[in-house]
Amino acid sequence: MSPTLHVLYVDREVSVPIWYSILMIQGEALSILKTGANVFLTGEPGSGKTHTVNEFIKWLRASGIEPSVTAATGIAATHVGGMTLHSWSGIGISEFLTRADVDRIASKEHIARRLGKASMLIIEEISMLSATTFEMADIICREVRRVDAPFGGLTVVLVGDFFQLPPVSRDRGVKFAYASKTWQDLHLITCYLTEQYRQDDAEFFSVLSAVRSGEVGASHHEELMKRHIDLVEFPSNAPKLFSHNADVDRINAEELAKLPGTIRKFHMSSKGKDSLVEGLRRGCLSPETLELKEGAAVMFTKNSPQGKFVNGTLGVVSGWGVDSQPIINTKSGLSVTVEPMEWQLEEQGKVRASISQIPLRLAYAMTVHKSQGMSMDAAVIDLSKAFEYGQGYVALSRVRRLSGLYLMGLNERALQVHPEILGKDKDFRIASAVVQETFAAMSVTEVVAMQKKFVKAIGGTWADKAVLRRTQNKKSASGLPGRLAETLQAVRGAKSLRGAAKIRALAISTIVKHLEELAGIGKLTRADFAHLVPLEVTSEIHEALAVNNDERLSPVFHALGGRHSFETIRLVRLMR
Repeated sequence: MSPTLHVLYVDREVSVPIWYSILMIQGEALSILKTGANVFLTGEPGSGKTHTVNEFIKWLRASGIEPSVTAATGIAATHVGGMTLHSWSGIGISEFLTRADVDRIASKEHIARRLGKASMLIIEEISMLSATTFEMADIICREVRRVDAPFGGLTVVLVGDFFQLPPVSRDRGVKFAYASKTWQDLHLITCYLTEQYRQDDAEFFSVLSAVRSGEVGASHHEELMKRHIDLVEFPSNAPKLFSHNADVDRINAEELAKLPGTIRKFHMSSKGKDSLVEGLRRGCLSPETLELKEGAAVMFTKNSPQGKFVNGTLGVVSGWGVDSQPIINTKSGLSVTVEPMEWQLEEQGKVRASISQIPLRLAYAMTVHKSQGMSMDAAVIDLSKAFEYGQGYVALSRVRRLSGLYLMGLNERALQVHPEILGKDKDFRIASAVVQETFAAMSVTEVVAMQKKFVKAIGGTWADKAVLRRTQNKKSASGLPGRLAETLQAVRGAKSLRGAAKIRALAISTIVKHLEELAGIGKLTRADFAHLVPLEVTSEIHEALAVNNDERLSPVFHALGGRHSFETIRLVRLMR
C-alpha cells in the first residue's frame, strides 16, 4: 500500500499517495494561488516564481484587493515594490521580543492601522528570513488583529527557494523559516515550479542540478573549470560577481578611473518619510550617486515598461543625450537614452515613499548577494572566497548558459548547498505533487467556485465574471463550448501535450481535463490526440493499466516507477 500525506485544504482533509516527479507550471500555481489558500511558492532559479506572484498581485488588484507585499531583504523588497517584513510588521532589527516590546509595537498607530487593514500578506525571499523573525512578525499580527490564528488570520503567500542564500545572522545556528511553529500552523500548500525560463543550455543546467542535489562529481567540476579564466582575460562589459564588498568597490573604482574623460554624476531624489526612503535606498541596485563616463560598462537595474531593457541587461555608455542623460548601447545592438525611473513603496494602494534615479549601475563588479533575482547573459564570477552555503549556486544560476560564464576561481564551499535543505527539498516536491493531483481531480467549475468564494470573503469583486460568462456562452460551429473546441483544435495541431498547453495558455492538467470532458460527450477520437504520446510510451502505460484494472492512477504511476506523469497516464487511459 502506498504511503499517504494528509493535506488540510480550506474546509476538508485529503489523503493522497506520495510522489515527487510531477511538473508544475506557472498557470497551475497561479490558479491555486487564486483560491486563497496559504501557499509556499518555490522552484529553481529561473522557474518564474516572481513572474507568477506578480501576475497574482495584478489579479488581486483587478479584483479590488490590495495585498501587503513584503520581502526578507531590502533588495528583494525593491524588486517587488514593497517593504521589508521587518518594517511592515514594526519589529525592525529586533532579534527577540519581550511582552513590553509587543505592546509597544502594537500600540503604534501606523502599525496598528497597516496591519488592521491588511487582508493578504506576501513575503518574498522567504529563504533569507529566520524562523525567529518569521515568528516575531506572526506575534505582532496576532496581537494587533486580535485573532489567534497565524498572522492574525491573514491569507499568506511565501515565495522563495531554500537552496539560495540563507538568513543573515550573527548566530550560525540560525533556523530557516520552515522550522518555525508558525510555518506549521499555516498549513501551507506547496507549489513547486519546475519549468526553466532562464537557462537554455542543457549541459549547464545539468551542472546546476547537480549542485542543487548535492551530487557534484568530477565531471561537473571539470565542466565548470573549462570556463576558468585568468585576471587579464576579463570580458570588457560583463559584470563581475564577488563574495565580498571590498572586491566589488575596488574593481568598480579602478575600472572607471582607467577611462578617459570627465565623470558625470547623477544624484538620487526622494519623496516620503525618511525611514521608508532609507529602506528603498538600501534595496536599490542603482547607487545614490551614480558616476559614469563615456565608455563605461553598465547594467540596467530595472525593467523598461516598453520592453527595451530588463533588470540585468548589459551595455556601454556611448554618449549623452538631452539634459545630459546617458545613451546606452546594449549588447543586442539597441541604443537607449536612459531617463530616471522611480522605485516606489506602496501600501494599501497608496505610494508611501519613492526614489528616482537613472536605472543603471557600473557593471564591472557586484556582490553575489545583490545579484540574487537577476538574469545575465554573461558574468565573470570569482568564487575563490565563497563562505556561505548557496553562494556559488546563486552566482552560477544568474547566467543563462555556460558560454556566458567566466570563472575566476572556485573553492570547496562554492558548490555546496545547505545539507539540511537536501532532504527538505524532497518534502517540498512531494507536497507539491500531492497538491497537483488533488487539483487535477477537481473540475474547472469547482476551482472557479473556490476562487469566487475567496474573492468575496476577502472583500473583493470577481474580476473574471464577464470573461467567464463569454466563455461559457460561446459555442463553436461544431456545437462544443468554446473552451473545449479551442483545446481540441490546439491538441490536433500540437506536437506535444506541453505544446498544446502553451498554445492555450493553460496548465497541462487542464488540457487533459478538457480531453476527458470531450471523451465523456463523445466528441474525442484517438486520432485527435494519439500523436502526443510516443508509441513505446503508450504501450508501456497500456500494460500497466491492464494489470491495475481500476480507476485509480496512483498504482499505475508507482508501477511505472514514476517515469511518466499522471497527465500522460490519463491521456493513454483515454485511448482504451
